[in-house]
Amino acid sequence: MNLYDYKILLVDDEPDLRNMVKGFLQKAGFYKIVTAACCEEAKEIFHREAPGLILLDVMLPDGDGFSLLQRIREESEVPVIFLSARDEDENRLHGLGLGADDYITKPFLAQELILRVTAVLKRVYRVHDMQENRIIMLGGCKVDLSSGVVYRGDTEVTLTAKEYAIIQKLSENRGRIVTIDTLCETVWQEGNYGYENTLIVHIRRLREKIEEDPSHPKHLLTVRGLGYKLV
Repeated sequence: MNLYDYKILLVDDEPDLRNMVKGFLQKAGFYKIVTAACCEEAKEIFHREAPGLILLDVMLPDGDGFSLLQRIREESEVPVIFLSARDEDENRLHGLGLGADDYITKPFLAQELILRVTAVLKRVYRVHDMQENRIIMLGGCKVDLSSGVVYRGDTEVTLTAKEYAIIQKLSENRGRIVTIDTLCETVWQEGNYGYENTLIVHIRRLREKIEEDPSHPKHLLTVRGLGYKLV
C-alpha cells in the first residue's frame, strides 16, 4: 500500500483546529481523512472506517484521549499520535507509556506534523513514499518509474521520455498543484515559451495511459489557469 493511501482519523473537539490539521494533511497528499469531535464518535468511526493512523487530542468533552487510547489498545495496535496542549513531561510520558507512537504539543508547525505522521507510518507499516519506492498506484493502474512502464490489468504501456518527466514531476508533488511553467521547464528546460499547447497534448496522451476514462480523469487533474496535479 502507498504511504498516502492510509486513512487518518483526527479526533479533536475544536472545529477550527480540525479543519486546519485536515488542510495540512491534504496539502501534503493525505486525502483519506475522517474526523471526530468526541470519544464516542471516535470509537464509532474507528470501528467503521478502520483507520491506519489516529491523531488524538488529550482533552475531549466526554472523556480524555488517554482513556480512549487504552480502549483502542484492547483491540488494535493502530499507530496513535497525541496532539495536546498539555506539554508537561508527565502527560507526554503517560501517553507514550500507554502505547502512543508520538506526542506533539500544540501549537505545532504544519511541516512538523507531516514529518511526524510520515515517520510513524513508515516505521509501523514499513512503507516508503512515492519517490523512494518509485511506484505510483492510481486506482487500478500502476506506474513504475524505475522502468517507465504503466500496468493496467494485463496491459503494459511504455511512457515516452516527456510523459515520464511530466508524471515524475507530478508524483514528486502529489496532491499539490504543479504550474504549467514548472512542467514546461521540467520537460523542455525552459519556461512556458510556446510549449503550453504541446504540454496539453502530452497530458492528454498520458491520461490515455493512466486513466480509466481519459475524458473524465480522476487522477491527473487540470487546475484551470494554474497547472495540473496528481491525486
